[in-house]
Amino acid sequence: MPGIVFFRTEELEALREFYLNRIGADLWRDQGKCIIFDDNGFKFAFCKTNEEPEICGVITLLYDSKEEVESVHRKLKDIAVSEPVSRKPDFDIYQFYGKDPEGRTLEFQCFLDREEG
Repeated sequence: MPGIVFFRTEELEALREFYLNRIGADLWRDQGKCIIFDDNGFKFAFCKTNEEPEICGVITLLYDSKEEVESVHRKLKDIAVSEPVSRKPDFDIYQFYGKDPEGRTLEFQCFLDREEG
């Protein structure tokens, strides 16, 4: 079942620039006060409000291989908050964390069993 995760923001234009140009997500819908992105079928959105921004939780972006995760890490090293890219054996993933311009935690990962199979 498809869906969209929405977050309140105070920095709509900074997030538009970041997710389009740094992350490489597609702009799925621009509704003026809300922008909805699509990253390989995962839809997430930011809406400008007068309330505090929502920065809890983790936005996880999935890749097909360790090489793709490493490539993204090289491109986004300036926003990475975990070094180096690493394997998490408890979950059989390869990943690193970063932060978006408003401070949300981003995880960039691949499932190692998908890569091998």
